[in-house]
Amino acid sequence: MKLGLEGKRAVVLGASKGLGAAIAQTLAAEGATVIGAARTVEAIEKLGNNISGLSLDLTDPASVQAFIDSVLAFGGADILINNSGGPAPGEASALPAEDYTKAFNTMAAPLIAITQALLPGMRAKKWGRIITLTSSGVEAPLPRLALSNSIRQALVGWSKTLAGEVAADNVTANIIVQGRIHTTRVDELDAAAAKRLGKSIEDIKAQSIATIPAGRYGRPEELADVVAFIASERASYITGSLIRVDGGMIRSI
Repeated sequence: MKLGLEGKRAVVLGASKGLGAAIAQTLAAEGATVIGAARTVEAIEKLGNNISGLSLDLTDPASVQAFIDSVLAFGGADILINNSGGPAPGEASALPAEDYTKAFNTMAAPLIAITQALLPGMRAKKWGRIITLTSSGVEAPLPRLALSNSIRQALVGWSKTLAGEVAADNVTANIIVQGRIHTTRVDELDAAAAKRLGKSIEDIKAQSIATIPAGRYGRPEELADVVAFIASERASYITGSLIRVDGGMIRSI
């Protein structure tokens, strides 16, 4: 199937490793010119052809603005992949209010700012794709991940609202709900759970896998393939949606 990504310019946040790296490589393989963003760009430059790197620190407003200026100088973007790291674990009953403000300012506000800056170019060209990665916690809140559950849910509401505003300009906005995709973030969460519960990491992984009908963690490239389709010309009538990539883990309809 031809996805129609040849000649499209894609911006992928968090592209130095994990899901961001897999998405950058998949989009490039489909013919897109990819700008990957991360705090350090050396790893991005090694991902392959058609992929270049720009420095971006989502915790630093000056870095975010400099990144926006650079992307606009390159001609903007046709595809934007919003991908941010997750916050530290914590319980909703214990986390102070300022932790939520800090998490919003690093996980949500910069993504919204970057999207708003690149959106006029998409609307002018009558073509654009905005894809925001979240976690399964937006549909089934995960224990001890109060910050992630809350802030990522805010991005869902924002994306859905945005989708209705820009659809007439052939710009789509969708959410990817990822389950247990095997990345360093998942390894860190498994290690933290093992330490907290006094169990081995292998036991924690086995317990987690037991909740997934597919019987395994997902591979980053499996999620990247879904993102590539949603970013494609073929997916022009999909917008305002939550697309699960979770091996059946979320049991609700």
